[in-house]
Amino acid sequence: MAEFSLNAKSWHLIIPEGLYGRLQTHLFRADRDEHGAVISAGMSRTSDGRIRLLARAVHLAQDGVDYVAGKRGYRMLRAQFIRDRILECRDERLVYLAVHNHGGTTSVGFSGDDYRSHERGYPALLDIARGMPVGALVFAEHAIAGDIWLPYGRRVELTDASIIGRRLQKIAPAPVRYSDIVGSDYDRQVRLFGGAGQVILSKAKVAVIGVGGVGSLLVQYLAHLGVGHFVVIDPERIEGTNLPRVVGATRWDARTVFTRAPWPRWFRRMAESTATPKVKIASRVARAANKHSTIEVLKADVLEPEVAAKLLDCDYLFLAADTMGARLLVNAIIHQYLIPGVQVGSKIVHEKETGIITGVHTIVRPITPDSGCLWCNGLINRAKLQEEAQTEREREAQRYVDEPTIVAPSVITLNAVGASQAVNDFLFYMTGLRSDDASNAYMRFDPRARGIALDNPRRSWDCTECGSGSNARSARGDLGKRLPTKHKSGTR
Repeated sequence: MAEFSLNAKSWHLIIPEGLYGRLQTHLFRADRDEHGAVISAGMSRTSDGRIRLLARAVHLAQDGVDYVAGKRGYRMLRAQFIRDRILECRDERLVYLAVHNHGGTTSVGFSGDDYRSHERGYPALLDIARGMPVGALVFAEHAIAGDIWLPYGRRVELTDASIIGRRLQKIAPAPVRYSDIVGSDYDRQVRLFGGAGQVILSKAKVAVIGVGGVGSLLVQYLAHLGVGHFVVIDPERIEGTNLPRVVGATRWDARTVFTRAPWPRWFRRMAESTATPKVKIASRVARAANKHSTIEVLKADVLEPEVAAKLLDCDYLFLAADTMGARLLVNAIIHQYLIPGVQVGSKIVHEKETGIITGVHTIVRPITPDSGCLWCNGLINRAKLQEEAQTEREREAQRYVDEPTIVAPSVITLNAVGASQAVNDFLFYMTGLRSDDASNAYMRFDPRARGIALDNPRRSWDCTECGSGSNARSARGDLGKRLPTKHKSGTR
């Protein structure tokens, strides 16, 4: 595995909520007995040296057929079942993880028989796996332990597991104690989710892609909540027409004194080229709200490979850039790396001839590995993707009429509706306070009718993004498909 280093300071398991639910139902039955399974997982390496195992599929072992009485321990997986799973993992470059359960609730560990079984069998499995790790997981109802075997005789323990879905759940070999000591600045909100919740927010790493009207509000709200680490991405500089809706922006940022008559055109263009980047304004707003936060600003296109790479170890992605290319990329990352996210935007539709407003709405679309992706729901337009990939000269050549680019209307109050809902979703997800039966539906707000519509996302199991087929990118991590970023030539 020359292209993927297995040296890491810690190992973590990421499990989609739906897969975890199936596994829990299989392991913890009314008989309170031991049951078995195998998880196949992708891998990703974070920028700070952690490795995430990304649970892609669970293979449930049938009692008496695949999971039988052990020869030296209580129960064991049958050789045929193990062989089929390890060969499949080898061929698809996935990690093989044998699973069983013990009694208990919040603490768990392997028995002596378990370890002796690993020592007898795992060296042979490593030979079959051809450089991929293999390992074992043992679950209690709310705990997990892991024994991961690496090539050349190395072994590591699993640090913890995160279950991602409607709310974030963390499990480990023993209960994790969070400090309840937080600054008095957060006293009022801590009364909602406790000091432990505030610590979770302070350790969270989020990305905001696009910091215009919606994105600037997202950064402001998240910073006031006490989020500890930001990755802020936008290629543009502020303009005078942005000022009514980009929080924190000033007339000096937009150089409005120098970008209007009577200054000559060449001088106005020069002034525009020195206007403040939107990411710098967002950083200033975040720093004013939370001086302890870490803020990475990237005045760049998110489709540049080195920029997209900054998203891969975030805990949550906020997409506020409404280009098809950005949608395509974020959709791919969410499913390939099991990172939840949301797309937020506002739209005002009017008749071109009369100017009459025909629709006003704000959209909040949660995107998680368990719910259908943007491809499945017809929200990525192939024609627009192709148009965005063209050069400006190519677009000009295809224009049939000589008209300027149409600028979409935008109003800060509409943007605020979507931004606040998206950040609330993030807040209740991260602190674990979201209801177990909470909907993952897309939300569409219509302020003219004072209405809210919910659209349940569709999922296609043969989708090449979020599906379960061998050609799907879901949970493949760093060893999966190349992300849809720009090639060196500038195209995707």
